[in-house]
Parts: sequence; C-alpha cells; structure tokens
Amino acid sequence: MFNTLKKRIKNEKGLSLVELLAVIVILAIVAAIAIPAIGSIIENSRVKALKADAATIISAANIYYTDGKTDEFKLGEAGATGATYVDLSSTPSVTVTKDGKLSGTLSKSNITLTFTSATIDDIEIESPEETDTVKKSTDNTTDDNTKETK
Repeated sequence: MFNTLKKRIKNEKGLSLVELLAVIVILAIVAAIAIPAIGSIIENSRVKALKADAATIISAANIYYTDGKTDEFKLGEAGATGATYVDLSSTPSVTVTKDGKLSGTLSKSNITLTFTSATIDDIEIESPEETDTVKKSTDNTTDDNTKETK
C-alpha cells in the first residue's frame, strides 16, 4: 500500500510555468476591475454618511427651536448654540435657520460637502449625487490630484 502511494506521489507533476502565468494574469484582471469599484463604493458611503449627518443636524435644530430658542442654530463656531443638541464625530461648521435650511460645510476623510440653504428634502440622503444646494468636492492629496466634481 505504501509503495503504491509513493509511486503516485512520484508521478504527480506541479503546475507548468504557462499555467501559473495564466492564473496570475486572470487575478490581475479581476483586481484591475474590482479595486476601482470598491473605491467608488467607499466614496459613495462617505458622501451618504455626511448627508445623514446633515439630516441629523437639521433634526437637532428643529428640537433646538422647539425648546423655544430664538438664536440661530450654529455648530463649529466660537458661539456654537447647538452643541448640546447634537454629538457628531466631526466638528462641522454649519448654521440652521428656523425654517430648517442648513448652510455650511461637512467633511469626512477627503470629501467635503457644501450646503447652501439645503432642507432635508434637498439633501437626498440615499443618493451620493450632488444637488443645487449640496456640492461635493474631493481632495485627493495622497494621489497628487485635486478634483472638484460638479
């Protein structure tokens, strides 16, 4: 039995160089397709997270005004009036008017969203696309490119 097993092992051959190169080429093609797609997914999720933060800020401002406050709801400035109403991981520089319009900027990693009198309906949280009141800019300092998307 051991002799038969030894004969089988001796007769086994490894991969040829051509087969190995074919596998490497296939893996390189799959990686070339997958890496940009994953990068796009990550960027879209960051944009959606910033938009969700903006909606949270507008909701906090609604509570602020419901509590009878009359000063403009501000975050990220020296006279921030809404700091106790919302707790975010980043410190945005935004203001919200009494009628629920958000103005200012929110940033996460290399993505910055600029809001101009945006309401919750204008923000379109589920869409990573820009609107008239929400502009996205991307700063790729690690890639030595700076691009602005419109």
